Amino acid sequence: MRWPFSPSLAILAALSVQSAFAQDMDARARAAAAASRAKSGDSDAISNNYLTPGLANQPVSTVDNSRSFTPHLACQQSATMLEMLVQPGTTGDITHLSISRDKDLDGAFDQVLTLPVPVSGICANGVISCSPGSWNQCQSFKWDIGGSGDLKLGQVDMPDLAGCYCINASCGANLVAGNLPSVLKDLGGGVIGALTTADPRIAVAQASIDGPVIRYVGAQTTACTSSPAVSATSYRANPTAISGDAYAASQSNSVFTALAASPAGNGKAEETRSCTIEREIAVKAWDFTDIVSASGSITSTSSCGTGCLRFQIRGAGTCGSNPPVYTVTFNPLLPSRIVSARIIEMGADDWVQGRINGQVVGSAGKRLWTGDGLPSGDCRISDDPWYNRTPIDFTDRLKSGATSVSARVRGGGGGNWGTITVEIQVDTSCEVSERLVDLCAGYAGDPACRLTQEDVDGVETVRNGVVTGLKPLPFTRLFGTGSCTFQYSRDFFLRTRRYACVVDTSGTTQPDLSRATYIIDHSTETLLADQTRTSDGALVQSTRAFALPDRPAVAACESICKTRAPSANSGVAPAGAVAQKQNVPVGWDSFYHVCSADNVCPLGDGEEIVSPCGCLDDFPEAVVMMQTVRLAGSDLACTAVAR
Repeated sequence: MRWPFSPSLAILAALSVQSAFAQDMDARARAAAAASRAKSGDSDAISNNYLTPGLANQPVSTVDNSRSFTPHLACQQSATMLEMLVQPGTTGDITHLSISRDKDLDGAFDQVLTLPVPVSGICANGVISCSPGSWNQCQSFKWDIGGSGDLKLGQVDMPDLAGCYCINASCGANLVAGNLPSVLKDLGGGVIGALTTADPRIAVAQASIDGPVIRYVGAQTTACTSSPAVSATSYRANPTAISGDAYAASQSNSVFTALAASPAGNGKAEETRSCTIEREIAVKAWDFTDIVSASGSITSTSSCGTGCLRFQIRGAGTCGSNPPVYTVTFNPLLPSRIVSARIIEMGADDWVQGRINGQVVGSAGKRLWTGDGLPSGDCRISDDPWYNRTPIDFTDRLKSGATSVSARVRGGGGGNWGTITVEIQVDTSCEVSERLVDLCAGYAGDPACRLTQEDVDGVETVRNGVVTGLKPLPFTRLFGTGSCTFQYSRDFFLRTRRYACVVDTSGTTQPDLSRATYIIDHSTETLLADQTRTSDGALVQSTRAFALPDRPAVAACESICKTRAPSANSGVAPAGAVAQKQNVPVGWDSFYHVCSADNVCPLGDGEEIVSPCGCLDDFPEAVVMMQTVRLAGSDLACTAVAR
């Protein structure tokens, strides 16, 4: 017996299969989206799942955790590259701030820095120190790296700092204790910024806070060399070399050559390219410790003028067969700035022998003491002390490398000492460098490019390819800080340009869009129209039933809520604390939260609801705020005085 075929049953079966397939796709899509959000939904997830294990040579897994691999991005790792401890005092200032640092990432701290001043304000790149509990007699300091690679604070002008705010009692009570995690992150961020700027190889894998301590896990990336001046970061110092190196690489690259010779690479189109011509003037102030470092048996250090220090090596002697030796090692950090290095005095009661790199160079005593043996004379001599003030120069030795100066002392009884005084003179004059970084030279020399826009120090000189006739007024700027301050007048400091360059695309085959156009113009929600071409070139039109699978209902928007929390205005500027200039120094911080599945707003500490969960649209408010900032910036640019 044969059952009759029913088209309606076939259609129902097809629709049921289609619906089941759609549901299956929907479930898989939602599962994939949830897995992706779990892996990279916020900055903490990205850091924990990818950044930290990638820099720490730990396994990194795919979104669905089906596969994993261990990348090798870092050459060295340190469990604690940097550790910072802060302790606030009764005045609200941070009275104790110590930083321990692992410079060479070998797992051991080799630099400990304790700030000699209280911290009254924190900036993105430094700190501010004022009279405790007030905002008076303030000094600004910027995080910097010395010539030997040590972290240090350098005094700068207030405008050289960024993002500063007050933390002591003059701006509120218990600001450090109440906001300790954010205070630690801001201080640590400034230090890490200085370290990574000085050495681009350094990367931070993880930061953790434990009470008043923040720790950073570090790694060395980019290049496994002992010097931060590696080829991978050379363009930072010489950005103009990028164009030439890119062209040289393209000529030997088979993929680039194939694409350049393809039809897609032979057409013509116009591309807009932006570039700058900037005059960079750098002023470097040198300290004695940036040029020469000293370590060992240093009894005292005294100044002998600008860039001059005297080191005294002093110790007690014995009358035995092995007189003690006291040694100081001088390390030339910048030999070219060493002017002179001399032993200017030897003194003893009874005997002292001076040595440089283990070689005897002089002595002081009743008679000469030139050998490795004992001097010919009695020990415990009761005469007056003996002095030898004949200068002994070792400048060339110090410029050639680390040099040790030793005092070998023999004495006893009431007179039992020997001393050597070393004087080192260095050049601490300011170093000024100027260079013009022209990133537009390639475009300016290309006949296929034409200049369409130019801005010179804020003055628009070319607009839409036409010269406006405007020229910037003579401009003078101050560079450097403190005693290393210089004033320069130049015809320009920054040119911002935009070029329109013609790219040949004439050989590109234009796609045939006639079929797509026919489908779009003739199809409906229930009917799919199509147009195909037969083997003999004829066009054939056809239609068939069409229906989209049922889709689950989707909310009109992502439900969010707006909240606010009171916030004291702790920002500071060169004129003082901002709150002192306001009638109401306490304001509000606004927050936006994604509502939960049951439409509940997740409030944070101290927050109150401003707008409940729903489809919020604060775009007009954002536009007004951005326009206010833009107009304020324009007004400041017109009325500001060059400093």
